[in-house]
Amino acid sequence: MSKDKVLNMKRLVLALCAVGVLGAGAAIAVQGTHDAPAAGAQVAATPAPGVPANAAAGAPAPTPAPMIALPDFSVVASRNGPAVVNISTTGSVKTSYDNRGEPFADDPFFEFFRRFQGPQGPQRGGQAPSHGVGSGFIVSADGLIMTNAHVVRDASEVTVKLTDRREFRAKVLGSDPRTDVAVLKIDAKNLPVVPLGRSMDVKVGEWVLAIGSPFGLENTVTAGVVSAKGRALDDGSVPFIQTDVAVNPGNSGGPLFNTKGEVVGINSQIYSQTGGYQGLSFAIPIDVAQRIRDQIVATGKVVHAKLGVLAQEVDQSFADSFDLPSPEGALIVNVEKGSAAEQSGLKPGDVVRAINGQKIVASGDLSSYVALAKPGDKVTLDVWRQGKAVSLAGKLGNATERTLANAGGDDDSPVAKSRLGLALRPLDPLEKQAVGLASGLVIERAGGAAASAGLQPGDVLLSVNGRPVNSVEQVRDVVSKSSKSVALLIQRGEERIFIPVRLG
Repeated sequence: MSKDKVLNMKRLVLALCAVGVLGAGAAIAVQGTHDAPAAGAQVAATPAPGVPANAAAGAPAPTPAPMIALPDFSVVASRNGPAVVNISTTGSVKTSYDNRGEPFADDPFFEFFRRFQGPQGPQRGGQAPSHGVGSGFIVSADGLIMTNAHVVRDASEVTVKLTDRREFRAKVLGSDPRTDVAVLKIDAKNLPVVPLGRSMDVKVGEWVLAIGSPFGLENTVTAGVVSAKGRALDDGSVPFIQTDVAVNPGNSGGPLFNTKGEVVGINSQIYSQTGGYQGLSFAIPIDVAQRIRDQIVATGKVVHAKLGVLAQEVDQSFADSFDLPSPEGALIVNVEKGSAAEQSGLKPGDVVRAINGQKIVASGDLSSYVALAKPGDKVTLDVWRQGKAVSLAGKLGNATERTLANAGGDDDSPVAKSRLGLALRPLDPLEKQAVGLASGLVIERAGGAAASAGLQPGDVLLSVNGRPVNSVEQVRDVVSKSSKSVALLIQRGEERIFIPVRLG
């Protein structure tokens, strides 16, 4: 055999060996996936790619998670896009700051992210022309349109432009600044409409779609997921849906769709430090918006229910102070005199844990429930008071009715220093008149745990762990029975707030 033939034979053997190795591995992989190996066959210890190690060892393979396909929003966009309109307004507004240099100052949405940023320039007054751009959506074939109240605020002329390029002069049937919902009407027939869903069925993490006119770019589609529900902003009267959908100035008043193509919210606010989208968008739940729309269409005005309380969050310190099993509920800071809350027996220091059977986890849940109710609706409150569960019943009042501020009792006591590190004394007659209180203990000095918690000289101590205190002895008595922390209700200026103080 020649030398060349020997080399060729060697190359052939090596090639066959390589094919044999690859072929064996492939055969094992196929057998592992489909058929059991024949008796006596040698199976590699390392499982084939895609086969779990425990499967190779004879253990049952875990059930794979179902495939999750990304939604195709093209159907929603093509079907509902024609019912989304562009809204432009002209008018005049009172100015209290300098808008010069703000690229979005003419857009009504500017007011909302400006609130998070603070004033942008020196103060000035007077009137200035305004030109706004927003969005809306058609809810009836005869021309009923929903949008944001701030889109048409201070507008002397409102123009609605459809996707077929037709333009109509719109009439503002009514608007509600509290919920930021407005209803318009145009003189048209056989218009495309959007289907309305239920915001209460929206789930955190589900996909949603926004259609609007950001920066005047009509029928722009953006998508994202629901980030949270029940977000309390401003006065807490609207339980906003938080999303990460890209919403910018001009999207205001536009619809937020679910994957079924149903409107579940009205895009209303963004959080921004730049004037543009930064990942936090807030939509008004359509359940709230529909209630406002129905009132506007029926009567031209809106009435809101009112409980008449000021509430704050319950954290772990408050839960320890009030012997709560968990840090949940709405801690009542103040009860308005003559309000529905006072008539039901609600008191400062109570923790509302449920209303009409609906659990209250965060304080915003309470205001969100009231926002969806009507004046005169009956409510049952599940309350935690001084370590015990109490049930209270009452009727919600009307938010337009005026109520008086609440006041307390009267007592005197000498200056003393409590275990909290507070120097306390009763209010003198002039101080009572000045702050509008009949009782309370003035904090003259704050040190130790109290100072660390943020208590300041001049604060007025009203209660400890929900128990009104009119003397230093009462403070000492409550504190002596507390082990971890105490919750102090104080009045600072015109505001009341609970402050938790850790003991020891």
